[in-house]
Amino acid sequence: MTGASSNADPGELRKFAEQAEGWWDPTGPAKPLHDLNPVRLRYLIDHGGLAGRRVLDVGCGGGILAEAMAAHGATVLGVDLAPALVDTARAHAQQNGVSVAYRVASAEQLAAEAPGGFDLVTCMEMLEHVPDPAATMAALAALVRPGGDLVVSTLNRNLRSYLVAIVGAEYLLGVLPRGTHEYLKFIRPSELARWGRAAGLELRDLAGIGYQPLTRAFARSRRTTVNYLAHFRRADS
Repeated sequence: MTGASSNADPGELRKFAEQAEGWWDPTGPAKPLHDLNPVRLRYLIDHGGLAGRRVLDVGCGGGILAEAMAAHGATVLGVDLAPALVDTARAHAQQNGVSVAYRVASAEQLAAEAPGGFDLVTCMEMLEHVPDPAATMAALAALVRPGGDLVVSTLNRNLRSYLVAIVGAEYLLGVLPRGTHEYLKFIRPSELARWGRAAGLELRDLAGIGYQPLTRAFARSRRTTVNYLAHFRRADS
């Protein structure tokens, strides 16, 4: 577990664990995740589907996406390295009769245990919070079966993303708690694609996620300047 958990920032884990109690409050600190969820879910349905698939959600937090995928017919395992978040996710699923399995585990740990064990792996808004995102991408790729899919979402690194995601969202509008993101950890699509290729993945699609400050609503966009989704496929072998 030591090697598997070394690619994690204790400060980042602590920061998100502190939000565990209010994770399922759609008006609380996790509100952006609730607002983002329909966009993410639609993207997953459009790029490979969910029904009948074995899905791993890495960095599942309190389970917002994991529960939604299970409701669409997937068999879902959610993993996170913050025990408080896993406890929140497990309790919410039990209270609402949703069948989702949860574990405190990392992608690296699971890649050693169950390589190629999933039809679809998702990793949403996590890569920009780990010390070595390229290593995480390699672990995610190892978890996907040949012919399976990996979908990640993250933040692009440029002036606009800094102004929108940090200055605007964290300091001016208060959409996110201050300190949620570190600009230098943002990931350009070219970097993400390079890490994917090195791990044996083919980039099949990129889509932006746009945000309207006045309505505080998210929607899929052609512009990948700030938030974006990436769909990779592992080659058949």
